[in-house]
Amino acid sequence: MAYKFIDNYRERGARKRLVNLLEERGIEDKRVLQAIGKVPRHFFFDETFWNQAYRDIAFPIGDGQTISQPYTVAYQSELLHVKSGDKVLEIGTGSGYQTCVLLELGAQVFTIERQENLYNRTCQVLPYMGYQPNFFLGDGSKGIPEHAPYDKIIVTAGAPFVPELMLKQLTLGGLLVIPVGDEKSQKMVTILRVGENDFERIELDTFRFVPLVGDQAW
Repeated sequence: MAYKFIDNYRERGARKRLVNLLEERGIEDKRVLQAIGKVPRHFFFDETFWNQAYRDIAFPIGDGQTISQPYTVAYQSELLHVKSGDKVLEIGTGSGYQTCVLLELGAQVFTIERQENLYNRTCQVLPYMGYQPNFFLGDGSKGIPEHAPYDKIIVTAGAPFVPELMLKQLTLGGLLVIPVGDEKSQKMVTILRVGENDFERIELDTFRFVPLVGDQAW
């Protein structure tokens, strides 16, 4: 983890090139692209690896976890259709990069991480960067029912199925974005709550995430 928080013309230029690449890859939401362009992704890397920060790749961050590929972050964020003031539950804080993008989009973010080392790191680093989500340590597969309902829920790990407990934590009209499949690949799934017990489900592109671990997952 980088502890020298330097963001100069070189890093800003690299972010601009990354944004252009994501646009070329099909990301259309201008607010998402602006958010990606604002968050200093190199802050989530050890200083030794800053030259990797603005490549469109996932990268190891310790504890068997990775910082997500920028395209994946942009893709999920675009699907989420975040409006300013939305109450968003993020399952899997990880590095905190996706968290920062959600905050740049104007969301009120509740984020939960099961790995204590990652939790402690993000609790320290994100506020230092000026980002203030609501942090929780625990089993994200069960959501955070005590703070429900949520306008949007985003899951940043691959689940074997859609946990029923998460669906119950959506507001009416709320949206869940979750990768579902086996441990090798998952389909990105969006689920819209249209009634008390009625949901509309759409399956989209294939991705590969680290597994979602917990009582309602692997």
